[in-house]
Amino acid sequence: MLVVTGGGGFIGSVLAAALNDQSRSDLVIVDRFGHDEKWRNIAKRDFVEIVPVESLPAWLERFGGEVDAIFHLGAISATTFSDADEIIAKNLNYSIALWRWCMAAKKPLIYASSAATYGDGAAGFDDSGGIAEFKRLKPMNLYGWSKHAFDLWALRQAAAGAAPPHWAGLKFFNVFGPNEYHKGDMMSLVAKNYRRVAAGEPIHLFKSHRPDYRDGEQLRDFIYVKDCVAAMLWLWRQGPSADHNGIYNIGSGEARSFLDLVKALGSACGRAPNIEFIDIPPEIRSNYQYFTEAKMSRLRQAGYNAPFTPLEAAVADFVSHHLAKPDPYL
Repeated sequence: MLVVTGGGGFIGSVLAAALNDQSRSDLVIVDRFGHDEKWRNIAKRDFVEIVPVESLPAWLERFGGEVDAIFHLGAISATTFSDADEIIAKNLNYSIALWRWCMAAKKPLIYASSAATYGDGAAGFDDSGGIAEFKRLKPMNLYGWSKHAFDLWALRQAAAGAAPPHWAGLKFFNVFGPNEYHKGDMMSLVAKNYRRVAAGEPIHLFKSHRPDYRDGEQLRDFIYVKDCVAAMLWLWRQGPSADHNGIYNIGSGEARSFLDLVKALGSACGRAPNIEFIDIPPEIRSNYQYFTEAKMSRLRQAGYNAPFTPLEAAVADFVSHHLAKPDPYL
């Protein structure tokens, strides 16, 4: 069996779809679904069980011998979340417990980190360094810090010889694509604005509050979720190897502007977007990133040679195969 924490969420449910497409239906989905439409992310999936988040440790005690690997994608991912105790419990301590279980049980662990660990990018976006280089990073929010804290903990454990036989931490950059609809304000601009662009209504982009960037030309490394999953599965399938264990950036390797993203959305909708620029809210202005771009040489040197979908093609696929359909779910 394959355990997918956060399996009902955005990246986790797309991973489940890809595994189903590859004839893996022995999936254990670990997540909470609440009262909204998040359940639709897995409505088309084949799986053997849904396990509540807090029940996973007891479940592993009973059935862990049947587990082939754990994909740990569950977390509190809102960058504005402010309860540090909750973040530490869910994003740090829960991850530590899964690492220790995988180490003792000799099972692979593939886990989600985040590009938020890089902070404002002053220390670069290079994933090839060790503990000393990673310690230079300064995340700008609680979520980014929690991911960074676990990355450093994992690297220290691995250096001490206390790691799962096969492990990888994935620093996801700006991921967008199907099944992100439950994320509310954390949805991508494509998902948020598709209907408005398609209807010819105005949409909002942030002004720049820096003289070196024009309005809408703040840059991000946008990466299609299907590409993220393809890279994740490739890393898992490399098997136990010191050459492949470690932390990897998962991005396109090319920074593009928010204007580029919205223009691609307009092209996919067959009309030019009507853009209005608004101020960045004061409460997030000091922590706002103006540039992210994944350095992808480490993953490429490891042997991953699949192309990443160009931004315009990715947005077109998202619109035509999902957002424009009566049922947009993968």
